[in-house]
Amino acid sequence: MTQQKKRIRRPVNGVLIFDKPRGMSSNAALQKVRWLLNAEKAGHTGSLDPLATGVLPLCFGEATKFSQFLLDADKAYDTVIQLGVTTTTADAEGEVLSRQDVTTGAAELEAVLPRFTGPIQQVPPMYSALKKDGQPLYKLARAGEVVERAPRSVTIHQLRLQGYEGSRASLHVACSKGTYVRTLAEDIGAALGCGAHVAELRRTQAGPFSLAQTVTLEQLEAAYEAGGNEALDAFLLPVDSGLQDWPLITLSEHSAYYWLHGQPVRAPGAPTFGCVRVNDHQGQFIGIGEMSDDGRLAPRRLIRSQ
Repeated sequence: MTQQKKRIRRPVNGVLIFDKPRGMSSNAALQKVRWLLNAEKAGHTGSLDPLATGVLPLCFGEATKFSQFLLDADKAYDTVIQLGVTTTTADAEGEVLSRQDVTTGAAELEAVLPRFTGPIQQVPPMYSALKKDGQPLYKLARAGEVVERAPRSVTIHQLRLQGYEGSRASLHVACSKGTYVRTLAEDIGAALGCGAHVAELRRTQAGPFSLAQTVTLEQLEAAYEAGGNEALDAFLLPVDSGLQDWPLITLSEHSAYYWLHGQPVRAPGAPTFGCVRVNDHQGQFIGIGEMSDDGRLAPRRLIRSQ
């Protein structure tokens, strides 16, 4: 029996903004795109529920060093919530727990939305990837266990009713990291006295990335069929594309040499505090730095030359 030849992966660096299809987990999406690219190293920037679609930034190679900053970024969603029905998962994939008549209309719904705008407290759902004693909550929930979850502070920057038909409401939600739209739907349903769950969810924004920048699985597969792994490189954004709102400092050749060897340097024109993107004298992105108390730029995350 012949041994199957191991696939040799190639170095790929950049960010791909994937339009995750419904029914696919975030990790499955990552592994599929990684396989198409044949990339050595990959990571995503926070999970989307299998029910959800939309913006899922995928980081490859050196870009994985900066994925945490995308994880911490604000998000935006368009969602449809079904009033009058609660489920075990707070979305359409769960088992129905209760059904109630819906007697409220659009005006009553709009009247409660301000309660959930601004800084609020949310209790994370049992069906989530948060861990208790090393076990994901969703695994405990599947086993029938319910554990106490501490409320968490999140911020809803915008909560807008976009449409109301029958007992289904379309909402736009702009929020901070860590916000559960499923919990928001449940809490709105509870405030109306009829219960609710998420019927549809589409992420429209993740940090600086929007739906307009996304690539579908069909587009990637078509490119792969036409030109192989390398054809997908055309969809990659630069390694630092998620940091475009950071101040940019360009170092001289001399300063860049010492900075890349871990030494703080003087950087004319740098801000007095905070983190910055750093380019070398040729305009090549070489990492991120932080201003120290003595006014020098200290390296925080470096990238290998690409």
